[in-house]
Amino acid sequence: METSGGIQASLAGRYATALFDLARDSNNIEAVEKSLGILKSALAESAELRQLTKSPLLSRTESGKAIEAVAKSLGLDQLTTKYLGVLASNRRLGEVSNTIRSFQALAANHRGETKAEVTSAHPLSAAQVDELKKQLKARVGRDVTVDLTVDPAILGGLVVKIGSQMIDSSIKTRLNSLAHAMKG
Repeated sequence: METSGGIQASLAGRYATALFDLARDSNNIEAVEKSLGILKSALAESAELRQLTKSPLLSRTESGKAIEAVAKSLGLDQLTTKYLGVLASNRRLGEVSNTIRSFQALAANHRGETKAEVTSAHPLSAAQVDELKKQLKARVGRDVTVDLTVDPAILGGLVVKIGSQMIDSSIKTRLNSLAHAMKG
């Protein structure tokens, strides 16, 4: 499997690559990816969980026990639970969001897909998501999975990130550009 140098160059990327290799070797890529998706959602929803991952006050043992309890309550697979334990024992739980992102990119690449991070002002319908995937596939020449985020601050339009490429068609950016142009 080929991974980009960018993923392997970061600390989170090295951990994600190790997890991916273990998941691939044990045919558990889908299970791990599902567990990491559950964990990502839990991190987005729970300030306490985010605090747990970043707290320097907890010992390695305490954070390991806490993250194991969280993994059990979320129903995460065994490999992901062990992986979180390794992050806790190495005091790297603060990197968990970055490792999730890197793992998802590795898994998508393994499936021959490209991942796009899409931000919209309002939730997109299933038909809009399908049309967006078709447009992005035509642009990049590969199947595209989308990670959707809603941010009302962009006012309208979309911001799409595919790797290092960003397509910003948000109304906020257009208004800022117009204001800048009017200043001369």
